[in-house]
Amino acid sequence: MTAPFDKPPRRPGPFAVLRSSFLTGLVVIAPVGLTVWLLWTLVGWVDGFVLPLVPDRFNPEQYIGINLRGVGVIFFLLFTVFAGWVAKGLIGRSLISFAESLVNRTPVVRSIYSGIKQIAETVFAQSERSFEKACLIEYPRKGIWAIGFISTTAKGEVAQRADAKGEIVSVFIPTTPNPTSGFLLFFPKVDVIELDMSIEDAAKLVISAGLVYPNEREDGTTEATLAHQDP
Repeated sequence: MTAPFDKPPRRPGPFAVLRSSFLTGLVVIAPVGLTVWLLWTLVGWVDGFVLPLVPDRFNPEQYIGINLRGVGVIFFLLFTVFAGWVAKGLIGRSLISFAESLVNRTPVVRSIYSGIKQIAETVFAQSERSFEKACLIEYPRKGIWAIGFISTTAKGEVAQRADAKGEIVSVFIPTTPNPTSGFLLFFPKVDVIELDMSIEDAAKLVISAGLVYPNEREDGTTEATLAHQDP
């Protein structure tokens, strides 16, 4: 029942409707546009770096007269695959070991090379260094929970000197909204709660600042959906 002096709710004006539609359009278009722009820029950057190193007789632009964007990326991929194939052989490993021994004797170059190599191995190397599972831990104090990623079981001096009962695991605690930065902490395994959600879903949860949660499907797996509050 409406009181006699209550005013009916005002309908949004044309400007408000246009503003709402514009913001909704930005939400839809911005991710696609930025993704295409970044890929296009990256391809152009690789082309500009690689194509000057390619002999003219192998450059399609010399025959068709058109600069095809992406040709440099193809040459880069082929060269990278060939370099990786050679590096896996005995001769390639010997050459790499000899080159690294020379680099390690150069003061400034040694620091730059070792840092870049560690980053490349962490990001691109196909090894057991990837995170094992997502987990829930009490951090920075009891009663406050944080999402973490279990990397490995602690070994060596860390495991020996830590005053804890049982195994100790190394957990990476990412920051929001940039999960590439964070803290490396060591927890007793009994204090770490392993989650069923995948590493990707946990990363989405961190990046979105808690807005995207994985929902359980009928088959027992999880999928990320946008969290909302009931009115």
